[in-house]
Amino acid sequence: MPNELPNSTLVQPVADSVGVPVIAIVGATGAVGIELMHCLEKRDFPVGSLRLLASARSAGRSLAYGIHAVQVEELRDDSFAGVDVALFSAGASISRRYAPIAVAAGAMVVDNSSAFRMDADVPLVVPEVNGATLAGHRGIVANPNCVAAIMTMALAPLHRAVPIRRVHAATYQSASGAGAAAMEELRQATAAHLDGLPFEHKVLPHPYAFNLFSHNADVDGESGYNGEELKAVAETRRILDTPDLPIGITCVRVPVLRAHSIALSVEFERQVSPDEARAWLAAAPGVRVVDDRAANHFPMPSEASGVDDVLVGRIRTDLGDPSGRSIALFVSGDQLLKGAALNAVQILERLLGR
Repeated sequence: MPNELPNSTLVQPVADSVGVPVIAIVGATGAVGIELMHCLEKRDFPVGSLRLLASARSAGRSLAYGIHAVQVEELRDDSFAGVDVALFSAGASISRRYAPIAVAAGAMVVDNSSAFRMDADVPLVVPEVNGATLAGHRGIVANPNCVAAIMTMALAPLHRAVPIRRVHAATYQSASGAGAAAMEELRQATAAHLDGLPFEHKVLPHPYAFNLFSHNADVDGESGYNGEELKAVAETRRILDTPDLPIGITCVRVPVLRAHSIALSVEFERQVSPDEARAWLAAAPGVRVVDDRAANHFPMPSEASGVDDVLVGRIRTDLGDPSGRSIALFVSGDQLLKGAALNAVQILERLLGR
């Protein structure tokens, strides 16, 4: 973990500053927690004091934030005294227990888990898409599922121009979506495979190197859709404020370390040309069009990794719709950034008027 420092390193809190928020990161040692620190630092977000919270087994470790070494503390009921903002990325059960405690202590919570995403009293926000809904928050704001966040960045500019009637999606989801342990398992499994050595997978349910498989979320016995697919559908509808939008989706885990990709077919209320769609996307904040047909250069996870923008390309008429009302496109976005940490920090920026 690149942010980690030896326990012998001198530990200093980030200096307090009048009027600058005290920020806590819950789940600080996880992949998204590390990215939250990177995003705060990269975007020069004013931090009066930084508290890193995690499980008891992680307490005492030191993580780098700028020139400071900040010691990880055990998450407890009294961890939020004096905290202005708490960024949660430690799973739904932790959020359900501790987010209300943080709010009661006076903190604003931005939660990256699924705990509150479908709660009618909690805004589910992608700032470029529905940032105005933040005005109705009651202390907690939900960060969307990574697929929903990345997908709505591409869908929203199109839907604003011409209403969307139907969406079909197929995802190509990287190891980062399953956390740091899955990323490490992919590294180790790939090395073992190339060396002709046996490898026992433990984090994911199937061999990962040079393989792909249906997303590892539990499958609903009645519908046949897995939990990732059902979350993506429900959250996309909520973010776009289209509760009845027909969405078909298949979510697949692929052997890519970082950044998710999505193949989309989007049907509109009227015929839409690829040039129209390309222009709407090019004008959208947080979207970068990568659509070079001559060079066969389109969005790739290797180019989306570590990048704030969502890459969109392969913009073309969907030949599967004889009415001419459908456009096909391909999207890549960094799951740890726009699909998680960056979106959370952008929510915080909007809340604090930055």
